[in-house]
Parts: sequence; structure tokens; C-alpha cells
Amino acid sequence: MLGFRLGGITLLASALLSAGGCSFFPNDGPASVDVLKQKSESLPYALIKLTPETIDVLAAYEPKGLAGAFTDRRPSSNIKFGIGDIVSTTVFEATAGGLFIPLDAGARPGNYVTLPDQPVDNNGNITFPFAGVIRAAGRTNVEIQNEIVDKIKNRAIEPQVVVTLAQQRTSLISVIGEVNTPLRFAVPATGAGDRVLDAITRAGGIKGQGYSTWVMLERGGRRATVPFENLVMNAANNIYIQPGDRIYVYQEQQKFIVFGASGAEGTLGSQGEFNFDAWRINLAEGVAKASGLQDARADAANVFLYRREPREVAKLLGADVSGFVGDLVPVIFQINLSDPGGYFLATRTQMRNGDVIFISNSQSYQLSKFFNFVTTVTQATTGVTSTIIGVPTASAAVHGNTLATPVTGTAGTTVIPVTTATP
Repeated sequence: MLGFRLGGITLLASALLSAGGCSFFPNDGPASVDVLKQKSESLPYALIKLTPETIDVLAAYEPKGLAGAFTDRRPSSNIKFGIGDIVSTTVFEATAGGLFIPLDAGARPGNYVTLPDQPVDNNGNITFPFAGVIRAAGRTNVEIQNEIVDKIKNRAIEPQVVVTLAQQRTSLISVIGEVNTPLRFAVPATGAGDRVLDAITRAGGIKGQGYSTWVMLERGGRRATVPFENLVMNAANNIYIQPGDRIYVYQEQQKFIVFGASGAEGTLGSQGEFNFDAWRINLAEGVAKASGLQDARADAANVFLYRREPREVAKLLGADVSGFVGDLVPVIFQINLSDPGGYFLATRTQMRNGDVIFISNSQSYQLSKFFNFVTTVTQATTGVTSTIIGVPTASAAVHGNTLATPVTGTAGTTVIPVTTATP
């Protein structure tokens, strides 16, 4: 009878295992077979196998940072005057006796007069004698000079005018955040060709480590962020600054998350969030930070990397993007680390901030769960059966009787008759 029960329990467990798959037993993530079948009830995704070709595509289309967001690579143009700027004007005439230089001027170093400095008013104008109101805001010094000369040339003697910026109060650059000397400075009117790193240098440099420092550039209502070391290592991202730019420097470690069968043997795994502690790391280094794959649990042939890729990149990787909405496509990359060449591919695959690594359980580990379940149920059933048999035996003993005892022999099970005590 007991053997029949145990056999039924085993058959029931087998049926549950085959019907419900691995979902019948507790898991720390999806089964590899479900990932490979792209079986998801919540969110569709593209499945891409990491090969030398796909890694080349990823390397060629890495996020472009500042260079991708701001495509104008030219240095700042000639500075244009703005409201509040202080303007200095000087007028020259060919000889004395003209509009500005009197005949009795006496000995002087040159035939010129420097007028008092004046600000660009709230209407964007300045005033010049005998020329009247001159538009200054949004114009360069050459444009202002030409208009003044055009208005006084019939009254002055071969006039020439020089307009300069005495105090620059617009066209400023702000550098704030985790720098040693936050400041706001004027873009040089002569066009020094400063770049983002030059602006940060003006602010005394960064406070923390380069690998944990980020730089955000705001320009014209748009923002882009890049790791500081990317500015140093990738010259394309060290773009020219422009009037009105705001640069914000802040500290934040790049991080990735690991789930599944990682960590040293005999532990519950090394799942969790890990810091890069570097400007960039590759997939092999990411797995190593989580103490590698657990030999008894991990399915080395199915290690998965989760991230979102731009739509055009996903298409180049071979994904069918027609079923996805938006600019970013959820992608799961699959790499086979049981292949001797798999680790070479892993060292070429660069991790990105926010990536998720999932190491799936092997089928043998799932099978061991099944046998552990059967063993546990069998032991529990045996204990319950022993208890059930023991209860009437103890009761009969209290009343002076002896119950029949089942004896198993070669011919089967026989029962010894009940013996009743003589009163």
C-alpha cells in the first residue's frame, strides 16, 4: 500500500513538472527555454545572439554622447551684443576740423575721440552722436560699425568707427556642480575656440574620480550627458562651447545588475547591483564582478544581457522591429560561455550603464529540484503513514489487545491474527 502511494506521488510530481515546466518549482528568473522562445506575457523583445558580426555593429553604433546630440562642430561664431553689455565706441577722422576733431585740438596722438561707455538698453539699442539710435542687440561689432559710418560719412571727414565690448554681460557660459570653482564666464569675443574640457578647466577641474563623473551639457533647450572620461578618450565628444551653454558636472557611478546563477559555490549567489569602478567594462568583467558562474547551477550556454537599443541599431542587428513602438527596442543578447570562444566575445562586448545580466539555471539543476521535491514528499508521506499505523496500535495496547501486524515476505504481505488478553 505504501509503495503504491509513493508511486502515485512520483507520477503526480512528474505530471506537474511536465505540465507546468519549471514554473512549478521556485525560480530566480525565467527558464532559458522560455527566453529562447521569446515567450513573454508582459513585454515583447528581440532576441539577438552575440556573434563577431553583432558585436561589430554594437561597437560601431555606441551612444554618441554630446557629439550625437549637438551636431554643429564649428567653434563659436563672432560674439553678438546683448542687452546689458557695455559698449565702447571710438571714432576716427582723417584730419582735424571735422565733425568730431576741432581745428584747435592741438597736439594729440591721433585724430580720434573715444566716447563714454554705454550699456545696450532694454530695447537692444545704443546711441551715437549725429547717428542717433543704433540697433546693437543680436549684431556683431562690425555690423554696428558699418551702420554708424554710413550715417555720419556725409558730415565727418572720412570717418572710421571702432566698436568694442567693454564689459560682456551676455553670451556667458555656466559651469556648476562637482567642480572646484563653479563659475560663469564670458565667451571670448575674439573666438578662442574653447571646448567643453576647457570650460571645466576654467572651473578648476572636477572634484571626484573621472570614471564616476558625468557631464551634462544644456544648449538651446536640449540636453545630453556623457561620462567625463568619454570626453577625454573620445575627442569627438569634446565639442566647442557656444554662448549660453550650461555645463553641469555630477558624481554617479555607472552600474549594472546581475540575477540568476552567479556567485561562489555553496552560496545563494551574488545577485545584486554592481558598480563599474571604471569608465567602461566588458561583459566578461561584469560576470567576474558577480563572482562568475556557479558550476552546479549555471547554464553556461545561456547567459543573457538585457538592454534597450535604438530602433535603427536593433534593425541592423537583425531584429524585426515592425512589432515595436517607440525609438528604443528591448533586446536580449544571448551568449554561449560553454563555447571556448565565448569568453573572447564577452571581452569584446562593452557593458553600458543600467545593463542587466541574467545567468539561467541548467536543466540538470532543475531536475535536481524535482528529485529533492520527490524525496521530501516521500519522507513526509512515510512519516504520516507510520503515525497512522501507530495510533490504533497504541490504543489497542491500552485496552490489553494486540493488533494484527503486517509482515512482508517473499509471497507478499501476511497478517498475524489479533490476540486478545484473557481477563
